[in-house]
Amino acid sequence: MSLEIYLDLFSQPCRSVYIFTKKNNIQFDHKKITLFDGSQYGEEFGKINVLRKLPAIKDGDFCLAESVAIMMYLAEKFHTPDHWYPADLQKRARVNEYLSWQHSSIRIHGSRILWFNLLIPKAMGVEVPKEKIDNAVEDFDGSLKLFEMKFLQDKPFIVGDQISLADLVAVVEIMQPVGAGMDVFENRPKLKAWKDRVREEIGAELFDEAHQALLSLQEDVKTMDPKKMDPLKPKVLKYFLS
Repeated sequence: MSLEIYLDLFSQPCRSVYIFTKKNNIQFDHKKITLFDGSQYGEEFGKINVLRKLPAIKDGDFCLAESVAIMMYLAEKFHTPDHWYPADLQKRARVNEYLSWQHSSIRIHGSRILWFNLLIPKAMGVEVPKEKIDNAVEDFDGSLKLFEMKFLQDKPFIVGDQISLADLVAVVEIMQPVGAGMDVFENRPKLKAWKDRVREEIGAELFDEAHQALLSLQEDVKTMDPKKMDPLKPKVLKYFLS
């Protein structure tokens, strides 16, 4: 049976999994799920992932959720080049260190900027208090400073001279506020140089393809039917504004 991967490329974790599989020529059946219309809450997807989150995979009778777990599984199963998830204990520990840290720092703060500045006010018609927006930007800025100081330092990539899962996840997470028009890399030359190296290693065409849904989001929101977000609205507002 073929490998099935359930994705919506608006989602940062989905983009990471998509890029990783495409870059490593892992063949899969791309199952598209639309988060904005609540497709993840449908009965069929519930059989794949009871957590109702993307991405998710179905490999024969085996179902797996959570992007980091998925990429580790795929790296092991398909014997991807060692630099992605190194066999060396200390290098692998550095990858794991970043992947453990990013959930409550880069990812959450970048997501808040996108939702606070674009999706909640423009797609849901709900005003976001300026204080919340300012706090999200401040938190994101602080996380980027920590990323450069702690994880990147003066190395080409997080683990050294080669790209790893840590760099892939990091660049995708850091790109998220770009969807709301924020120039994340302005006045951050070290961060921009690193992003450009990661994009080159991934391949510009694949990198840009994976981020197209994000980069076109501002225009898409202008023509989006407000009712499209109704299934998500209560959950989103409770999560971000409560």
